[in-house]
Amino acid sequence: MRKLRIGMISFAHSHAFSYYRQLQLIENTEVTAISDPYYDRVKAIVERNHVQFYPDHLKLLELPDIDAVIICSENRHHAALVTDSAKAGKHILCEKPLGTGRVEMRQMIDICHELQVQLMTAFPCRYLPSVIRVKEAVARGEIGEVIAVKGYNRGGMPGGWFVDPAQSGGGALLDHTVHVADMLNWMLGVQPRVVHAEKGTLFHDIAVEDSGMVHLEYDNGVIGVIDTSWSRNPVFPYWGDVKLDVIGTEGIIRMDAFAQVNEVFSIEQGRARYSYFGDKMDYYMLQDFVNRILDGRPVAITGEDGYAAAEVALSAYDYLENRT
Repeated sequence: MRKLRIGMISFAHSHAFSYYRQLQLIENTEVTAISDPYYDRVKAIVERNHVQFYPDHLKLLELPDIDAVIICSENRHHAALVTDSAKAGKHILCEKPLGTGRVEMRQMIDICHELQVQLMTAFPCRYLPSVIRVKEAVARGEIGEVIAVKGYNRGGMPGGWFVDPAQSGGGALLDHTVHVADMLNWMLGVQPRVVHAEKGTLFHDIAVEDSGMVHLEYDNGVIGVIDTSWSRNPVFPYWGDVKLDVIGTEGIIRMDAFAQVNEVFSIEQGRARYSYFGDKMDYYMLQDFVNRILDGRPVAITGEDGYAAAEVALSAYDYLENRT
């Protein structure tokens, strides 16, 4: 069996640890090497699994047996790491948001196109069966003509570099808006314009916003709202949510992507929590990335898709900066 040989660059984003675990379950791939400037962050993985380790990502990119890389660095480093990886001829899966600015994202897309390497943006929510079913129902016209949509992505405050604007490029408005924006762009097939936005630091004493609301209009007449926040405190029973309401002329679809839970009342933890047993979106996304690269097919969620989702968040920031 031919395997896709993957190098993982940076475990700054916690998603990298989930991606690594899921990659171990995929038969036609293997993680060949890991790069991270902080060895302690990946020490357990490297020593338990005997994975090659490089503190310098450029050394990892020199390896001839690496076919593709997964980048999970701080947001501000995405552009440089994608550029270096493209120059090394490696296909790329980049954590969301694709970048923190329009110019750098366009440069990332252009250099990957020029050097004929594939650039995929990590939006695993597209792979949830509930999300897919909603898209299919909308396409079949089951609720008539769509007239309005609302998306929710409310989670816990991640701390660390996420709350340093120099490293993250923004707070919850950037971090969580992009997931919902991508799902809506994918379902509706139209890029929206931001007509109103709000942000605030309402729940935590941090340097970036922890809550936001973005109002959208689409060229096909659909109106939309994205409710995004880091509002879930540590005793909330689950990390957060991804929900969609789609309102049509003949019906309404309400989707809760993480509704597949058992309620656990833990004496040891002293609180109730949800134990999720549903679909593993990271696994589905990674398996699709691997298969498409091995087959020579275009990736499903391109750099252009990543740009389009980030554009919604960046336009919200523009609105807030320029409003009178």
